[in-house]
Amino acid sequence: MSTPPSLDLPTATRRAAVETVRGTFAVLEALPEAGAADAAGLGTALLVPGYTGSKEDFIPLLGRLSAAGRRVLAVDMRGQYQTPGPDDPDAYDPGQLGADVAALATATRAVHLLGHSFGGLVAREAVLGGGCAPASLTLMCSGPAALPGPRAQELRFMLSLIAGTAPAGLKGKIAEIWHEVLEPQAIADGVPAPIIAFLKERMLANSPAGLAAMARHLLAAPDKTRQLAGLGVPELVLYGADDNAWPPSQQAEMAARLSASRVVIPGAAHSPAVEAPAATADALTSFWNAVEGVGIPAMPGQASQLR
Repeated sequence: MSTPPSLDLPTATRRAAVETVRGTFAVLEALPEAGAADAAGLGTALLVPGYTGSKEDFIPLLGRLSAAGRRVLAVDMRGQYQTPGPDDPDAYDPGQLGADVAALATATRAVHLLGHSFGGLVAREAVLGGGCAPASLTLMCSGPAALPGPRAQELRFMLSLIAGTAPAGLKGKIAEIWHEVLEPQAIADGVPAPIIAFLKERMLANSPAGLAAMARHLLAAPDKTRQLAGLGVPELVLYGADDNAWPPSQQAEMAARLSASRVVIPGAAHSPAVEAPAATADALTSFWNAVEGVGIPAMPGQASQLR
């Protein structure tokens, strides 16, 4: 899971709720220093987190992105942390989640869409479903199809632990997984106690049905690269040089198939927003500005050139 280093919100960032035609969603909203949503005339960006994640995963990015003059929102999807979700597993189909994101983009007037990991699979559904026509789409540490390798094995292990559990018992089983697996690992990794407390609160607030359903979708996602390439939306594939989820080579191939811009973030793995926020924010700002035709040069520390 992505682990934010701090829960302190940047200046001009607030917790809010966005009302849409598909329900209410918890967000973090970061405004440019001028305080106006359109201070520099730049389009709003909407950030979608990954599996077991939340809007807080983007805290290290928000101030940096808004400092460039852009309004930015990070969201909890349905069933994630502070956005309630139903007990129906079908509600967490990527198509349903994508429709939520499309509704959020409409309600917030967001024109740049970013999805991290599982959030990337959801973001592409928002575009493919026809309910969202963004100016750009960024797939951050997200692959073309089902999650492979060790991360997939971890998901299968988690699903094996809850196999056969009645819906009413899922919440208790998720609590067991936290106390017996995830919390000991966080302690061993040296995560500070206040952050562990947040990770516990978030994990136990997630919809158990949503956690199980999203895991299954991650393990079975079809390759929709061809369909996405046919839409003609400007795209960026961004990932850490040491990504340990979808292999970097697989993401590079996906970028080529999409004819997308590609940025590799040095010193980052699967969570560049946390592991290398300055380089990640610079790359995103440069991409979004280029899409909008804004002649703002890249800030120092650019990770690698867009192509």
